[in-house]
Amino acid sequence: MANSKRVTVFGGSAPKPGEPAYNAALHLGELLGAAGYTMLNGGYIGTMEAVSRGASEVGGHVIGVTCDEIEAWRPVSPNAYLSEEMRYPTVRARLFALIENCDGAIALPGGAGTLAEIAMMWNQLQTAAISLRPLVLVGAGWQRTFAEMFATMPEYVPTEHRAYLSFAPDVEDAFEQIKELLGG
Repeated sequence: MANSKRVTVFGGSAPKPGEPAYNAALHLGELLGAAGYTMLNGGYIGTMEAVSRGASEVGGHVIGVTCDEIEAWRPVSPNAYLSEEMRYPTVRARLFALIENCDGAIALPGGAGTLAEIAMMWNQLQTAAISLRPLVLVGAGWQRTFAEMFATMPEYVPTEHRAYLSFAPDVEDAFEQIKELLGG
């Protein structure tokens, strides 16, 4: 099934094959790939590898957005499941490429890097630096994190800015949200 839409998947590098977080990301990749979405991700290990593998194994197109700074910081190479690689010199350039080259994004659980990706994309949406596009955050952790922010700093996060974030309990729901919002 051909689809011209691109979906960026943000997520952590820690999950290993066989772990629940890796398996969930693998399944998300399968869903996106089977629906014909072109998928972008950070191109390395953990959930990046898992979504790449899932999409690749069902014939999907996967773009790994990689960078020199990450490979200088940690001995890692792009994963074997990429269809193509977009390479940048810096983490900053990589981050903006992931945001600017998608029609929508899904954020899996992750750490500081994933939080930075969410925050930057959300900020770009708030300031109209990019056109409106879905940003779906997966898991209770993200929902609790942002609920706490909204509750304790409501004057900094107007209701209309909160609407740029969607929450999904699992990857199946996140996929259904993206599919509904983007078509496909």
